[in-house]
Amino acid sequence: MIDVEDNLSALQVVKRNGKKVEWNGTKIAVAIKKGFDSIKDENEENKYTEKDINKIFNSVVKRIENDYLPQEKIKIEQIQDLIEEELQKKGYEDVYTSFSEYRERRNMSRQMFFGEKKQHKFLKAIESLGLKSAHEEDSKRENANVDGDTAMGTMLQYGSTVSKEFAKAYLMKPKFAEAHDNGDIHIHDMDFMPMGTTTCCQIDLKKLFDGGFSTGHGHLREPQGIMSYSALAAIAIQSNQNDQHGGQSIPAFDYYLAPGVLITFKKHLKQSISDYLDFTEFGNFINMDRVAKEIDKLKSIEVDLSIFDTFTKDSDEVKRLFKTSYEKALAKTDRETYQAMEAFIHNLNTMHSRAGAQVPFSSINFGTDTSPEGRMVMRNYLLATDSGLGNHETPIFPISIFKVKEGINYNPEDPNYDLFKLSCEVSAKRLFPNFSFIDSPFNLETYDPEDYRTEVGYMGCRTRVLADVTDPNNQITPGRGNLSFTSINLPRLGIKHGLPSGETDLDSFFNELEELMDLVKDQLLERFEIQCSRRIYNFPFLLGQGVWIDSEKLKPNDRLRKVLKHGTLTIGFIGLAECLKALVGKHHGESEEAAELGYKIVKFMRNKTNEYAEKHNLNFSLIATPAEGLSGRFTNIDKAIYGKIKGVTDRDYYTNSFHVPVYYNISVARKLKIEGPYHALTNGGHISYVELDGDTAMNVKAFEKIVRLMHDNNIGYGAINHPVDRDPVCGYTGVIGDVCPGCGRKESEGVPIERVKNASLNTCGGR
Repeated sequence: MIDVEDNLSALQVVKRNGKKVEWNGTKIAVAIKKGFDSIKDENEENKYTEKDINKIFNSVVKRIENDYLPQEKIKIEQIQDLIEEELQKKGYEDVYTSFSEYRERRNMSRQMFFGEKKQHKFLKAIESLGLKSAHEEDSKRENANVDGDTAMGTMLQYGSTVSKEFAKAYLMKPKFAEAHDNGDIHIHDMDFMPMGTTTCCQIDLKKLFDGGFSTGHGHLREPQGIMSYSALAAIAIQSNQNDQHGGQSIPAFDYYLAPGVLITFKKHLKQSISDYLDFTEFGNFINMDRVAKEIDKLKSIEVDLSIFDTFTKDSDEVKRLFKTSYEKALAKTDRETYQAMEAFIHNLNTMHSRAGAQVPFSSINFGTDTSPEGRMVMRNYLLATDSGLGNHETPIFPISIFKVKEGINYNPEDPNYDLFKLSCEVSAKRLFPNFSFIDSPFNLETYDPEDYRTEVGYMGCRTRVLADVTDPNNQITPGRGNLSFTSINLPRLGIKHGLPSGETDLDSFFNELEELMDLVKDQLLERFEIQCSRRIYNFPFLLGQGVWIDSEKLKPNDRLRKVLKHGTLTIGFIGLAECLKALVGKHHGESEEAAELGYKIVKFMRNKTNEYAEKHNLNFSLIATPAEGLSGRFTNIDKAIYGKIKGVTDRDYYTNSFHVPVYYNISVARKLKIEGPYHALTNGGHISYVELDGDTAMNVKAFEKIVRLMHDNNIGYGAINHPVDRDPVCGYTGVIGDVCPGCGRKESEGVPIERVKNASLNTCGGR
């Protein structure tokens, strides 16, 4: 217990606004305690005890009694000066540094938040949100998944604007805020920093389904059929979305929902047999209770009907009864599974999260469960996707990802090859699924064919989580995700150290890149400490229901480091192509020299994240930044500073991550060959797009050939962009020119044609 007894009750403390208040020793003791508590030992426990805190508190009080009590007043800044002096005098240098830096940060933040210029800028931002529509104000379109024109969407944008300024003013070192504001870096989802939220998670549905779970508004019982399995899967995604600022993904959708198919099948089989027995004389000598017990033992929907021979009394007619019942039950199960998948898709495109302002950003991974139940889930999910929404619209969510694996679904002799073919057919029509490739060497590193949890899982936006330096013996995908990420403006470094500045100086380029990476690393660690300072009650579903790995082991007052350490701290980058144009005059699609330099740059960044991971024993990783909107922000800032530079700042955007520019004419095979090696370097996430014209649904063989090219070029995660048009009048889906092939109407005659592209959908749930 801290001793706060003193003789200063007559003393008045002068606050910064000039107001005088009575002396409160407890407040001073708490301020000192916070300084000591900020210093942790190697086990993340407080390094100092109350004895150390009391030593400083008592010495500060004694000095105030001697120097200020006769005057009967003291300024708050003078008390802080005395605390710093006593910390130094008594050898608490680490506490002094922490206390002093925090004090300086608060002083700077007051200027940032309450300075006249800052107030004007802040109020202008608020004014724009309230008076302008989304097509007039960029910030209202910052998250494509939020309608900035709705009441709740606008409310979220107000909160976001205030929260960002608060984060910059009070939560981060000024150098981080300055680097973000001037466009050297971009701190993603800064508005969620004060809440300490994490970005995304691969949800382990099995963990939630076993015994059921609570959403905070009531407990949901363990699902008892495929319909309830799919409903609870959607609810889990929606609930978890409210605890994180990014997206939600299911890493093994087929494995998780397969048990629901078996439960449903058993119900239908029992009912079918019972119905037949009720209408035949066989009900008199066949004990239905014994039949039901035999059905309860089934481990698969593929049944050897000889198990019922003991009930048939060698009667062919009774055998036909069981066979017909089985076929009927299988058909009913298949139909109900389709309805469940249809409902799942409809739910995720209509249910709201975050105060009703958006639908959850959701992804599912599937493709490797070879059980009859898992195959039934996948086939019906693909068929439901193919059918579309109520008016045959292409569903935006979930972003589905088909996991390709040799020996499972890649070759004609593989058990799930038919599902791979079907996935290509559906994607050629509906843009999804995308494709991930377990056979890529970096995705095989932790793969165990006996444990589907070791299969790589991607978020729709490309975020990837797999290896875990904090627990090498348990490197799995479920229950893990990204904690936060910050991106570096590569083109600016190219401009500063490349041809636009007069001559290329690669040494200076790499020196500054290293400095920026060190800056971002420190910023991510600072944010990590904010996240770790939260408690279970701050994330009632993510942690309270055990969604995040090992969170069920937490005690109510535990810090979160012991579980959040399994997530990734990620450094991203944008505009490799423009960076290379600035450095050597050509991008990696135009020149072998540029390609070698591009690989060297990204390899350098990956090596640095590896160093950070080893030094801090945290999962630092490198991501090919997914935020399409960010490329425009950097470009606008750089154009204002450096003017229009041909091939660099002369467009409205920088090229996404390591991609060969979309405007550059290049063959599919060459593009994938160039981009493939970067997937191995970007362990935090990546994607390669292929852009196609024409109706790919009419040439599925060519579509499949491209997927195979991705596989052969060690792409980790790939997507094929192609036109998907829909006439809202007749519902026709396909490539539509001026005239709809479905009804023959001209677009100019009425309602506009709906036109969708995959790239616009593969953005992250956050910013």
